[in-house]
Amino acid sequence: MTRHPRSITLLVLTLIGVGALIVGAPGALAQDDQPQTSGDVAGAVEEVPEGRSVSFAEAFFVQRNQRTGSVEWLGSGIIWLLLAMSVATFALIGVFSRENARDRIAPIDSISSARRRMKEGDHDAVEPGLKGDASYFAHALRAALRERDAGRDAMLRALEQACEELTGERMRRVETLNIIGSVSPMIGLFGTVYGMILAFREIVAAGGSPDPVGLAAGIGTALTTTFWGLVVAIPALAGYAFIRNTIDARVSEAALNAEDIVNHIGRASS
Repeated sequence: MTRHPRSITLLVLTLIGVGALIVGAPGALAQDDQPQTSGDVAGAVEEVPEGRSVSFAEAFFVQRNQRTGSVEWLGSGIIWLLLAMSVATFALIGVFSRENARDRIAPIDSISSARRRMKEGDHDAVEPGLKGDASYFAHALRAALRERDAGRDAMLRALEQACEELTGERMRRVETLNIIGSVSPMIGLFGTVYGMILAFREIVAAGGSPDPVGLAAGIGTALTTTFWGLVVAIPALAGYAFIRNTIDARVSEAALNAEDIVNHIGRASS
């Protein structure tokens, strides 16, 4: 995440800018919804339109009171919060996928090079050959080889400790996706409860015979916030599971190769 803060910030700002345009749109739309009056007859009765069409943007991004046309700010705010979380989710999935690619954990070239030197008996060249390599495999193997003078057991302990620290660091970073995936349905549920409160308030205000249009506004807020909560949660949890499994597989591969090299060098040294 820290490697691409500028791109994520631009995406979120763009999202907020589009939302501001959508929220400001009713000023232009309201001109089409003004009641028409007859200028020829004094005291003419206003012609009130039966209803107005709802655009896709208004249905999914901005919640309005369909009778008054005013923006329901809390409901719309929940939707835009979830939308920002959705953008952050896909950005994080991209960043974590790159950070945990094979060349960052168990690069084939580094493993092949270390194994070749091991088979050739050039043990002293194994650690210098990893210079400049920032992969998981190189970090773990360097930590083990620094304990070479203490013997094979000391190298294995250093390798195990390095693997635990490096794996824990990667898992903690990916945990962000799990948090987003767990919290977003709760935010959507908050919007659901809020929308139902609006709907029941409309029933009470109307004395048990509510206007269907006013009642539909609250129900629409409830359903839309639930929808966006799921839109955020499903990719976040799926991405978390996929990346976590990828880390497990590649970390195990890197650790096994490093352990094999350490065992070989330890036996040769003893």
